Amino acid sequence: MGVTKEDVEAALTSAMNPSYLVTTAASVPLLPPPSSSFARCFASLFCDICISFRPKILRVVDTSGGCGASFEIEIVSELFQGKRLLERHRMVNTALAEQLKQIHALSIKKVLSPDQWNPPPPQPEAAVAEPPPAPTAEA
Repeated sequence: MGVTKEDVEAALTSAMNPSYLVTTAASVPLLPPPSSSFARCFASLFCDICISFRPKILRVVDTSGGCGASFEIEIVSELFQGKRLLERHRMVNTALAEQLKQIHALSIKKVLSPDQWNPPPPQPEAAVAEPPPAPTAEA
C-alpha cells in the first residue's frame, strides 16, 4: 500500500485544501483554482517530485508570472546522498520528463541531501599561540 500520484493530486485539489499547497514550513505558495491549467501543471510537477524523491523540503515557485510556463525548484532528499550534482540534476530531469514537455523552463536551484541542507555547525578552532621569540644574545 502506498500513495499514488492520483491520491496526492486529489488531496491538493480537495474542498478542504483548494488554495494552498504547503511545501515547507516557511513557504506556502498560493495556487489558483484547481480547474486552471497552471494548477494542474503545478500539482503534477509537485506530485511527481514528491513521489520520486520523498523530499524533506520541497520548494516549487512559478517564475512565469502566473501562466505556469516556467518553474524554479529546490529539493532536499535523502536520495541525493552521495550523488554528484550532475547525477542529481539528471535524476530530476528523468523524473520530470513528461512535465518538461509541457512547460517552457525548469530551473533546478538546489538539489541537496539533508546533510548539505542543514550541515553540522562548524567546530571552533583551537587558538594557536605563537611561540615567544627566541632570546637573543647581545654582547
